[in-house]
Amino acid sequence: MKTKIALFLGLMFVANVSYADDLKIGFVNIPAVLEKAPQAEKAKKRLEQKFSPRDKQLVAQGKEIQSMEEKLTKDASVMSASEKANLEKEIQNKKRDAKRSQQEFSEDFNASRNEELGKLQRRIVEAVRAIAKDEEYDLLLTEGVIYAKEQIDITAQVQKKLATMPE
Repeated sequence: MKTKIALFLGLMFVANVSYADDLKIGFVNIPAVLEKAPQAEKAKKRLEQKFSPRDKQLVAQGKEIQSMEEKLTKDASVMSASEKANLEKEIQNKKRDAKRSQQEFSEDFNASRNEELGKLQRRIVEAVRAIAKDEEYDLLLTEGVIYAKEQIDITAQVQKKLATMPE
């Protein structure tokens, strides 16, 4: 009985070793692909184009509040109590509005950025899968890899594939 178990384990070991010789493994450095993908640059430009007017508006609001505060400190001694109170109230209201606008801007920007990032990540996965299928990889790793030889690193191939993919 022990002989049969030993023989079985020996055959399993030999089978695994011979299969491992045929195993084709690759590695993709996703952060490097994200950094150099042409789609990432286009997404960044789209975000800038979409949010630049609102950003300029927020900056203008901030400058307006700052000038009102400067006026208050400069002219407070010559203002009547009601004028001073009205100006302080107006400054507080504008600060509240600016804070709300800034928060909305941040939320909208983050949502759009995450959407663009999601699109790009789906494109990367498409490219990786296409390469894996075309070149008959058995296993492609992306994260959690401590070391990978250059022979199995297909990051450059993925970047080239992304460059040829339509937007």
